[in-house]
Amino acid sequence: MTQNNDVEPTQAVAAAFADLYGTAPQGIWSSPGRVNLIGEHTDYNNGFVMPCAIPDRVTVGASKTEGRVLRVASAQQEGTAQIDLDQLEPGSAEGWVAYVAGVAWALQSKGFALPGADLFLDGRVPLGAGLSSSAALECAVAIALVDLAELSDPPQGLALAQLAQFAENEYVGAKTGLLDQAASILCTEGHALLFDVQELSTQQVPFDLASAGLSLVVMDTRVAHSHAGGEYGDRRRSCEQAAAELGVPALRQATVADLDRLTDPVLKKRARHIVTENDRVVAAGQAMSNDDWTTFGRLMVESHASMRDDFEITCEEIDVTVEVALANGAVGSRMTGGGFGGSAIALVPVEKVTALGDAVLATFAEKGWVTPIIRVMEPSRGAGRDQ
Repeated sequence: MTQNNDVEPTQAVAAAFADLYGTAPQGIWSSPGRVNLIGEHTDYNNGFVMPCAIPDRVTVGASKTEGRVLRVASAQQEGTAQIDLDQLEPGSAEGWVAYVAGVAWALQSKGFALPGADLFLDGRVPLGAGLSSSAALECAVAIALVDLAELSDPPQGLALAQLAQFAENEYVGAKTGLLDQAASILCTEGHALLFDVQELSTQQVPFDLASAGLSLVVMDTRVAHSHAGGEYGDRRRSCEQAAAELGVPALRQATVADLDRLTDPVLKKRARHIVTENDRVVAAGQAMSNDDWTTFGRLMVESHASMRDDFEITCEEIDVTVEVALANGAVGSRMTGGGFGGSAIALVPVEKVTALGDAVLATFAEKGWVTPIIRVMEPSRGAGRDQ
């Protein structure tokens, strides 16, 4: 199948589903990608994060069928895959189909009975851009399957996000925290989500860019990253080792003063990022609530420096993007996502957006790098049924 971004995704999915399966879908659901405004790698350390949903979404049309098979197709891939619901186990599906199979496996392993179904997906969250395309796919499939199953006590909200995370951790094999799935399920339009992972508590913080005269600029460097890669896992293991040496369940419980007890300089740097980043997220939530964008921007810059110097998850393209953004009027700028590529974000006065984008494009051209994709995005709605 060929993606056509000129057609609104709900309409595109309805038409493609009918073409492929010969009938209209029973329903259409979608779930967004996200940008993380601040709070990187803190989620699996039981800390604080602050994402917002973006307009880019994964949309899925689905209908219940007889039997115990999921038939799955995508606008971005050729062919149709079949998933036997009675033969699901980690490793039984590969590639993008593993995310679909993993969600079904997670739901069934937690005792939820699923029907067979036909699904057609249209994923418009850029792959490898650090905008959480995998969680958007998982959450769109999860809400579709749960609705089709007509469960008497369906998982929803955080419980559904946790099931999607379980699929990614245990079926796909990417040991991510809960940030991405929680953002995809729980974010609301016009708000950032302040999420305390330890307490599983959330606060919807109004993120009113227009009244502040600001735009959220997302700059995809097109340096692809992957959560399943070794560097992400290495950072997580470092955090777990540091917590163990400090005698705390997770680095959420550690303080800056505790860090002096870590003798390994690398572990100390890794832990320092997490401990200070948690403090920055809390302060950023307060700043956003007070419309204090100067403070919020400063915290973004400090967060990026910590990711670059202590956690060491940025790359040259990302660092240069942030530097150029700050030199061309951004109130704040930082890497977003798991790192080692992906996107940078910037809060930019509306009147400076064009000049800033031009400066980033010119810099990439001078360096001979692949042309980045630069867009203005609004904080958008979370997952739901569209039709």
